[in-house]
Amino acid sequence: MAAPRPPPARLSGVMVPAPIQDLEALRALTALFKEQRNRNLDTIGVAVDLILLFRELRVEQESLLTAFRCGLQFLGNIASRNEASQRVVWMHAFPELFLSCLNHPDKKIVAYSSMILFTSLSSERMKELEENLNIAIDVVEAHRKQPESEWPFLIITDHFLKSPELVKAMYAKMSNQERVALLDLTIAKIAGEEPLTKDDVPVFLSHAELVASAFVDQCRAVLHLTAEQPTGDEEALATIRLLDVLCEMTANTDLLGYLQVFPGLLERVIDLLRLIHAAGSDTTSIFSPCASIKAEGDITNVAEGFKSHLIRLIGNLCYKNKENQDKVSELDGIPLILDSCGIDDSNPFLTQWVVYAIRNLTEDNSRNQDLIAKMEEQGLADPSLLKKMGFEVEKRGDKLILKSASDTPQL
Repeated sequence: MAAPRPPPARLSGVMVPAPIQDLEALRALTALFKEQRNRNLDTIGVAVDLILLFRELRVEQESLLTAFRCGLQFLGNIASRNEASQRVVWMHAFPELFLSCLNHPDKKIVAYSSMILFTSLSSERMKELEENLNIAIDVVEAHRKQPESEWPFLIITDHFLKSPELVKAMYAKMSNQERVALLDLTIAKIAGEEPLTKDDVPVFLSHAELVASAFVDQCRAVLHLTAEQPTGDEEALATIRLLDVLCEMTANTDLLGYLQVFPGLLERVIDLLRLIHAAGSDTTSIFSPCASIKAEGDITNVAEGFKSHLIRLIGNLCYKNKENQDKVSELDGIPLILDSCGIDDSNPFLTQWVVYAIRNLTEDNSRNQDLIAKMEEQGLADPSLLKKMGFEVEKRGDKLILKSASDTPQL
């Protein structure tokens, strides 16, 4: 007959187990369950119950934390590369274990519970996450707080970003800080070394709809940013990241065509560029060319590059698209873009993006070429600026021709 266990001890009025005598045994079990043949014992439910007990106690005693971590590692090992075990783990652990652990202050507990979630997820179980959005949002928050942790990153990139329904539902419920974190990973996926696969494209077209819609609806939020409080408006910071995502999406040929015809997008970008350009004339504005704000020499202006990216997006949307080329002209966007070409420390590569946009606006478009040529004749476009951009105006009879300069653009 086994010796009776000692009764639980009390600590600060909270019932806690006596010093963990089975900690080494738990570690040994964790190691044993790395082997396939040891994974069919009915211990998963008990392990989950223990883990939830540790979380309920909320005692930061090191021995308890160690047992807590070992229990999570045990579940991760038992579920690794074994669908039957994954099914049982999911049945016992979802959703309580993840709701309890993904927001835990201990980094290792967050990492181990993320490992279990990553290992157990499947396309069918993703549907259950749509009904438990707090779990999905907790994963994004875990990545935001611990960007160096591998498991939350993999859950988002390998699972969440493959489910447009989940992403759309999450985005509507997230804080703006969490949205920025999710958008950053969207950029990383699009601009990564591995191109989008055929299966990825339909999914990212859905993401493109979400991003473009959000930008069209809230793009003016950036105007709330001030030089005195450059990070004071989180909605504005999320809008800046939406623009970054759109620039990367329109650089992808599989996504470009959809965004070129997205209702209201090009008009909104030109409208915002006009407002930002006008705000830049105020030397106290965060969008002023002189307002390269830095804190302690390290943190640059949060709006840095915003104007450049607006012009980059216009150039992308007009790439080999005559309807958009003409639309920019009709909205008086060409003079606006030309007037934006100047030295601006807060907008690196601004001249290069202006050159890029003008080339895309004038390619196979005689109307826009004539417009720029007449601007030069009327003194509305600086000939030296045009030459710097790689263009020159030539008069042939009664007609003005905009052509590429013979020398290399001085970028």
